[in-house]
Amino acid sequence: MPVALRRKENAITVIRKTVIAAGSAAVLLATAAACGTVQSLSAGQKVDQAADRLGEQKSLAFELDLDADSDALTALAGEAGSDEELPPEFAKFLAGLRVEVSVKSKKPLADSGEKDLVGTSVRIEGSEGVLAEYRVVGDFTYYRADMKALGETMGMPMPTADQIPESEKEFRKVLEGEWVKIDTGALEEAAKSESPSGGADETAGIDAKTQKKIVDAVRGVIAHEVTFAAKDGSDGTEHIIAKANFRDLITGVIDKLGPLESELPLGTELPTGKDLKDAPNKNVAVDFTLKNGDLTQVEVDLAALADAPKGTKLPLVLNFTDAGDVSAPSGATEIPVGKVPGGSPFASGLLGGGAL
Repeated sequence: MPVALRRKENAITVIRKTVIAAGSAAVLLATAAACGTVQSLSAGQKVDQAADRLGEQKSLAFELDLDADSDALTALAGEAGSDEELPPEFAKFLAGLRVEVSVKSKKPLADSGEKDLVGTSVRIEGSEGVLAEYRVVGDFTYYRADMKALGETMGMPMPTADQIPESEKEFRKVLEGEWVKIDTGALEEAAKSESPSGGADETAGIDAKTQKKIVDAVRGVIAHEVTFAAKDGSDGTEHIIAKANFRDLITGVIDKLGPLESELPLGTELPTGKDLKDAPNKNVAVDFTLKNGDLTQVEVDLAALADAPKGTKLPLVLNFTDAGDVSAPSGATEIPVGKVPGGSPFASGLLGGGAL
């Protein structure tokens, strides 16, 4: 493997672990309010009510991005060692990376089942535009990607459409950045048949009884570990700050979930005691922004959980807005499921899943 690519992967691993850690903290702290854990605290109640209002909407999008410049990302990646410096061009790419998830339903989202959804989409954007996107609408799942940009970013040049054999002509559209589509039902059946569990659906959801057990377990830990405080802003804006020690929070939650592991979906593995010892023993704060009572943004500073240089700021920001376009793209070329390695273009890396 080329040295430059290996350095990118090592640096990405550091950033990914930090993002996962901070993201987990954000989810847990948000759950504290959304599950009614802090009903006795007025600050927590406000986040609780704002979360309920999100569920009352029929159209919702959330956008996740790193609100930091390339220098801050390079400093964070430096945790991997001085000989694993993040290449400037890749740091610039990460700094411009943004993920947006949109969903529209016939019913309020909190009451929606799979059959109620009008459409969903996931779009990954870079500083130069859309890198990869997929939409699930009706009976089909639609994909497109900028393969040239993805290849250049990862230092792995992609083949051109002319290099694809006639027997695989459908993939020429993929390489040209055009929309392709795959039958969603056939995708699901293919995934089941290829599952090592012998056809059992490892992606099946958690039943209502188990969900309640999980919520109760998380609720008790968060009520003990998390503190909430409100800070007024201007023009109807208010900030609710949730704080906790990350390792104590994660360890407490995993200890409570351990007895429930057999009730979780197949393939679910909880972190081990050894894994938890590596969790940052640091305080983390999640900033919930409310505008006239509506939850508009959640922010956490990744640098707080990493051994980044003093003064480094690396905010991970989650914004809530109305859903964008989730309609079926016109002119998409259908690809037979049997010709898709791994069950989907993302799984096989054809549309950036492997690259990102």
